[in-house]
Amino acid sequence: MKNLKYLYILVASLMVFSCSDDFVDVASEDENSEDFFNSELDYQLALVAAYDYLQTTAKFYQFGEIVSDNTLCGGESATDSPYLQQMDDMIHSPVGQSDGGLRTMWQWMYEAVNRCNYIMEFQDKTDFANKTSVIAQTRFLRAYYNFILVKWFGDVPMLVDKRIQFGDQFSIDRAPKAEVYSLIEEDLMFAAANLPYVQNETGRVTKGAAQGLLGRVYLYQDKFAESAAVLEDLINNGPHRLLTSVEYPNMFERDWENNIESVFEVQFSDVEGGSFECFQCLEGNYSVYFNGPRGFVDSTGKFDAGYSFNVPTQEVVDAFEPGDLRYETSILDIVQYIADNPGSSYDETAGYEQTGYFNRKYIARKGDLNLSDAALTNPDNYRAIRFADVLLMAAEALNRGGISDTRALTYLNMIRTRAMLPTVSFSGNNLTNAIYKERRVELVGEGHRFFDLVRTGRAAQEIDGFVAGKHEVFPIPIEEINLSGGRWAQNPGY
Repeated sequence: MKNLKYLYILVASLMVFSCSDDFVDVASEDENSEDFFNSELDYQLALVAAYDYLQTTAKFYQFGEIVSDNTLCGGESATDSPYLQQMDDMIHSPVGQSDGGLRTMWQWMYEAVNRCNYIMEFQDKTDFANKTSVIAQTRFLRAYYNFILVKWFGDVPMLVDKRIQFGDQFSIDRAPKAEVYSLIEEDLMFAAANLPYVQNETGRVTKGAAQGLLGRVYLYQDKFAESAAVLEDLINNGPHRLLTSVEYPNMFERDWENNIESVFEVQFSDVEGGSFECFQCLEGNYSVYFNGPRGFVDSTGKFDAGYSFNVPTQEVVDAFEPGDLRYETSILDIVQYIADNPGSSYDETAGYEQTGYFNRKYIARKGDLNLSDAALTNPDNYRAIRFADVLLMAAEALNRGGISDTRALTYLNMIRTRAMLPTVSFSGNNLTNAIYKERRVELVGEGHRFFDLVRTGRAAQEIDGFVAGKHEVFPIPIEEINLSGGRWAQNPGY
């Protein structure tokens, strides 16, 4: 058992929870845990089932780009995946998000939290040597899923160490986001204190992953001193480093997954699920195939075609400075690529809102179309936390918290030097803006831009159609409001 990504499919069908389409009034066979959690194996199986829902997050980074000013929805037409087009245009509503949109996110993340709370509910039933590690990994995963919920929806229903089951929706209120963040912080501090920097199995949560996510959670709340402290501890004492300028172009290649710069990756495989009980019968990163050019034929044998979603804007392309090493790793300029590689072609008339640019980081590689289902079984991992992001978050916390512009500048210039750009010398607000700019080009295509704009109060001025006081969070799907009997009030403005 060398790699966690290949274990997911083996246990997904072993853990049966509430139906993802609706609450079902059926007594749970494991309600009293009489036949489960009697051995370490039971806990490990439940833990891997909790890991499994990381794979449902595959398209959430894509959502985070499309709702920002980095990319347009794209696709085949204006009616292709209308829920995405609505989010891109800032006209999304509580209705019409069931087909792969916000309701899917809500359902899957609550199922994921329930899997974690299932373990926590019975954490004291059986003792074994590795239980602290199991609980620490579980608490990281719960924090990861809850963080998705709170940053997308704000106040959300929440139980601690207990599953939400049928009927609970009529008595549980939406917890204030401060309470959700408090639990996330507690979970991540426990994980960081009880996990090693290096795990025996690739894909398992590490101390560094917990520290990186905790630093991000603090930053989202403007807790700059706390964020700087945990991130600098990771920077100074953890095993991670930036890839060199020579190594960097390989960052998002399949052969470089889980590299030294990657603090936490969501593991995917090209194994297609076969059980009717699996959550959607896929183990792959289904966002990747959606990013590529339609009708693309690549004479170099490097890339495959795709569905032409998530297309970068000219504005984000222009944000790159001349000579920036990151540009060609981040952006595929299809016209230039075809000009440089005779025999290559693509259907320039196909697709909607096409800009001529594509997300180079997450795009199908040659041969991916030969997979059993190219749209569902792409094995590319998602780099959820990179060391470059850790450095930039630390720089921001140090600068905005008034702690040390000197250290903030050091971290910023480490990123710029790796990108083959000249160092800069700023302080105060000028340094803040330089960090913001660097985050945009360093992390383009990775799903952080929208939330960076929201948490720093810049979204209304940067995103067309963004309404302050409304669009900082997204609407709770109307089906969920109805299932609660109207107990859960809708977010303001929706």
